[in-house]
Amino acid sequence: MVSQDKDVLLSVKNISKRFPGVQALSSVSLDFCSGEVHVLMGENGAGKSTLMKVLAGIYEPDKGEIIFEGNPVRIENPLKAQHLGINLINQELNIAGNLTVAENVFMGNEPKRFGLVNRVEMKKKAMDALTKLGSDFPVDIPAGALSIAEQQQIEIARSIAHNGKVLIMDEPTAALSDRETERLFELILSLRSKGMCIIYISHRLAEVSIIADTVSVLRDGKYIGTLYKPNLDNNKIVQMMVGRELSDFYKHEIATNLINDRLIIKSVTDGKKVKPATFSVAGGEIVALSGLVGSGRTELARLIFGADKKISGDIYIDGKKVKIESPGDAIKVGIGYVPEDRKSLGLFLEMSGHENITMNVIDKTAKIGILSSKKNSEITNSAIERLRIRIATPKTKAVSLSGGNQQKLLLARWLEIKPKAIILDEPTRGVDIGAKSEIYKLIGEIAQQGVAVIFISSELPEVVGIAQRVLVMRNGSIVAELKDKNEITQETIMAFATGVRAPQSQYIN
Repeated sequence: MVSQDKDVLLSVKNISKRFPGVQALSSVSLDFCSGEVHVLMGENGAGKSTLMKVLAGIYEPDKGEIIFEGNPVRIENPLKAQHLGINLINQELNIAGNLTVAENVFMGNEPKRFGLVNRVEMKKKAMDALTKLGSDFPVDIPAGALSIAEQQQIEIARSIAHNGKVLIMDEPTAALSDRETERLFELILSLRSKGMCIIYISHRLAEVSIIADTVSVLRDGKYIGTLYKPNLDNNKIVQMMVGRELSDFYKHEIATNLINDRLIIKSVTDGKKVKPATFSVAGGEIVALSGLVGSGRTELARLIFGADKKISGDIYIDGKKVKIESPGDAIKVGIGYVPEDRKSLGLFLEMSGHENITMNVIDKTAKIGILSSKKNSEITNSAIERLRIRIATPKTKAVSLSGGNQQKLLLARWLEIKPKAIILDEPTRGVDIGAKSEIYKLIGEIAQQGVAVIFISSELPEVVGIAQRVLVMRNGSIVAELKDKNEITQETIMAFATGVRAPQSQYIN
């Protein structure tokens, strides 16, 4: 299908690609146009990245053809793709940290004079490309000294410097802050206005309405359909991706027999970022901590778990005051914590799924100092089945799993300590839509077991969809408590989070 009033620049016709045991792409046909942001969506394993790697010359298709500027082309390697003007920016950026910015922009294609690299010209052209992006960092400093967002700009500049016509971006906002994401969107829309074709892989529905001209959906390696700007609809996109209504996502069982005062927080503060915080969470209740990034949500969570030191305040479990000065103390009294950065702070990526699941209880399965392999295997196999973790074998390394299944590994680990309270910080970040639905269901099941759940998320639709109460934070303080489903809305949360509405009376110091 062709976008209205656009010139087709690049087409794939009946592209198929098979890997051992997996049909990654099945007769996929798509058109991509000049001056267009074409968002490609689908769950993990849908074939999005495989198709883009075919266009970037990393994979050769088994069948089908690629048409570029009206002519059939064979893109047998990345260099051929670059010469055509097709550039791919992966989630894992292709940056050599020890080389300068200019050297990274022209990596492998340095301008030469008399057979030698012309560094003067290279610096000038790199500066020209970065200036077009509005970037202001020097081109003669090591690229490794820059932020992820700035390194991403280097890759975009690389495309501009080589007269790029198609820029493919695979989940480009995954590691960016909100402000960096806004800046990236500004760059993308600027490149679009200059006639570049942007192919943008994402699973974030919130991004679609901001930047997409066209959205195409793949599922299980097959092309499902395309929607255009006037008719973009999140519910329709979700249906195309997973075959379910968007409203079905947040459905979970709500605990009816709550255990009052399972977790009580009284005046907990670090004296810096977190002002004295007081609240309680019943067993079986899901309470969201909401607010803008930097409002103090994660900092408060880390104080409760003992990951950071509080200078005052008390914590009670089932009415009993507990002493928590370290994560080990928190685990002993039954508090679990799934951090927002699962890869750096949660998982042991090079360890197996089995090792990740049993990490917190391995000592409890030992007898006279000898580990029980049978007992540990039973724990792992039960967790994999119960949480529906898609993993080849328990020995498979965590690093090879999808984001959703990595998150399930973490949940499985914490559920093994039989927690009385659990803190979930951005539990669906970097997870595709289908896996999000499964995680919401799991959270509901955890609450059903009498666990007090603290849920932190920057995605307001899921806060509204899953929480029974919402505590809104701003500048390190809790400023509002929303209890009624009629007042738990995105608009109300944002009004308190941004200061449009004054703090509720009980939270005014």
